[in-house]
Amino acid sequence: MAAAADDKKSISHSTRLHEDIPPSKWPIVYSSDYNIGFLGLEKLHPFDSGKWGKVFRYLKESGLLKDDDVVTPVEATEEDLLMVHSSGYLNSLKWSMVVAGITEVPPVALLPNFIVQRKLLKPLRLQTGGTVMAGKLATERGWALNIGGGFHHCSAERGGGFCAYADITLSIKFLFERIEGISKAMIVDLDAHQGNGHERDFINDSRVYIMDVYNRYIYPHDSYAKGAIRCKVELQAYTEDDHYLSLVRKNLDKALEEFNPDIIVYNAGTDVLEGDPLGALSISPEGIIQRDQLVFELARGKGRPRQIPILMVTSGGYQKRTAQIIADSIKNLIAKGLISHQAASVETEI
Repeated sequence: MAAAADDKKSISHSTRLHEDIPPSKWPIVYSSDYNIGFLGLEKLHPFDSGKWGKVFRYLKESGLLKDDDVVTPVEATEEDLLMVHSSGYLNSLKWSMVVAGITEVPPVALLPNFIVQRKLLKPLRLQTGGTVMAGKLATERGWALNIGGGFHHCSAERGGGFCAYADITLSIKFLFERIEGISKAMIVDLDAHQGNGHERDFINDSRVYIMDVYNRYIYPHDSYAKGAIRCKVELQAYTEDDHYLSLVRKNLDKALEEFNPDIIVYNAGTDVLEGDPLGALSISPEGIIQRDQLVFELARGKGRPRQIPILMVTSGGYQKRTAQIIADSIKNLIAKGLISHQAASVETEI
């Protein structure tokens, strides 16, 4: 892969999102400020807006992590966001009615925008910054996890589905611009919903290979965005573990044969869980844990021809028990030796 320094674009602006992180930290990004709560309005959407804090609490209670072990994220600034979003789109978020439509919480339209910015959009900007920071960490440590992010319904010009900022797109664009040796990315989107946001953003970009496995019968039904998917798996409603895991393995193997990425961005939604009110699939907790293990094994497992850096974001999941499943999956990845505190060697060709 040719990725010489003179092939890189000139860096457009200064940012804190790619600052160096001390090696004493795990490549896990989290802040208690990720969690959203204001006047109880967050309860009007099925999304558990405190899920991220519960994941971290479960990991702490297991003895795997302490507060000082994780990376504190930096909020994405307007200048950072303009790497993807237009000024027109960002200005539209200054209207509470627009944000109410994106978050699918109608009463938000009645709130003064300064409250919406502070209580709702700032946590989402912080999670977006966390995904960008985790992208750089993945290239350095071999893996990274943002306990948050995965706003895969937001594209450069429009939000939706509780996704106001295109964190996956932004993280990849930061890597392409700023990290030598990173010029091809694969998005593995295993959330129950089609990832139409990043698909719209990369529909004409051959540097990005998108694999998307989703329930064909649910939101967003974005036919235009499907044109960006190079490995498309449309699931029947209430698909169960064995068939699901077989499809993920077969298609991810196929994708990695077709495309040799410098990094994988893994959108690990837990809305595939049986009983999820929006996902309408039937994957067990054990199936989700096996799925995450499978993705990491194919990217970084022993005996694989290449150790591909992987960034995992937690994305959707609309049941109270999903936080425990995410924590259990992370513990399993550690137990299987697929992730660890020690920096892993990252093989890239310059």
